[in-house]
Amino acid sequence: MLEPINLEKTKNSPEIILNKQEAEFKIAGRSIVEDPKEFYSPIYNWLEEYIKTPLKNTEFTFDLEYFNSSSARQIMELIMLLEKIPKTGNSVKVLWLYEEGDEMSKERGDEIKLVSKLDFEINEYPSEDF
Repeated sequence: MLEPINLEKTKNSPEIILNKQEAEFKIAGRSIVEDPKEFYSPIYNWLEEYIKTPLKNTEFTFDLEYFNSSSARQIMELIMLLEKIPKTGNSVKVLWLYEEGDEMSKERGDEIKLVSKLDFEINEYPSEDF
């Protein structure tokens, strides 16, 4: 049984939920961690195990308000891992969320969508600013 990963977000690191039993896969918040490769390593390991016996349909949500260039590389590595799921006969969809008016996050999503081989949906949600 693949144990869930549930990390709370901090000022510099995103919330991460990887829960096969609940079919919840999400990375949200800011990713400006000191050592992105080390931070994301357990997430890669978890996904590599998950890919061996994925759910029939996987929806992976990215809701990143900001991530630096070294985190961007790690996010691309995660996307490339997700691209292995269709080879198992199962489907995967990436849901890229961004806050209304956050053009940088939207553009980053557009860039990743261009190079990704996945079903990739980009959605805006209302700004929380009043």
